[in-house]
Amino acid sequence: MLATLRAAELPAFDVASLKPSPATLPGQNIEINLGTWRHGEVVLRNTTLNDCIRFAYGLVSDEQISGPDWMRSYQFRFDIIAKAPPATPREQLLLMLQRLLTERFRLALHREPRAMAHLDLEVAPGSRKLHESLDSTESSLVSYGPGKLIYRHIPLATLAVLLSRQLKQPVFDRTGIAGFFNIDLQWLPDDLPRPSTGADAAPASEASEMSLRPDLFHAVQTQLGLKLEVRKTPVEVLMIDHAEQVPVGN
Repeated sequence: MLATLRAAELPAFDVASLKPSPATLPGQNIEINLGTWRHGEVVLRNTTLNDCIRFAYGLVSDEQISGPDWMRSYQFRFDIIAKAPPATPREQLLLMLQRLLTERFRLALHREPRAMAHLDLEVAPGSRKLHESLDSTESSLVSYGPGKLIYRHIPLATLAVLLSRQLKQPVFDRTGIAGFFNIDLQWLPDDLPRPSTGADAAPASEASEMSLRPDLFHAVQTQLGLKLEVRKTPVEVLMIDHAEQVPVGN
């Protein structure tokens, strides 16, 4: 009852659709949208409940959510399209999404601090090397893969989330820098595959170029003017006490 009362105090979308994602055939590729917002519309596609909660609460890592195993399983995927007035700020949209998830999944949760190894993204000494994005276009992916992360028009909080996925541990934005930036980050992956000798082998020049790249920690500092510092301090974890596998109807 307490969670319902708290949810009722949050702002609500004008209209919202939250449904299980369509079934897919074995081996079929699916397009996953972990959360976007534009002109008052929030969209998530083929996302687990864990992904939905992480986006709604601004968490950077799955380690910050403790709940039933099914919440992380892609056997349980959901599509969300929710709309508010176009000028609604992002922070307000996320509160609306928190309410939507609480009501539709009958979520009950509480917060606990846990000592956890993580990384803080900070400003490195010296000149800033970030390229500010001054246009008002939507954030977009240019290239994302092993040893490469190129995005347009993203805040540094989003960069921290992307780095956490690469490093497989939480990364928190402690830069204190607001605004949007064009990010072009390239590094030598830890699990760089051995050069292929088959017909699909990459050109020797390309493999050689990648081998000259710095590791991710040095790339962040030399290419962006930021740094990653290892920390172990209490981190807030969302403890999911209850969640329904099938959301209530629209």
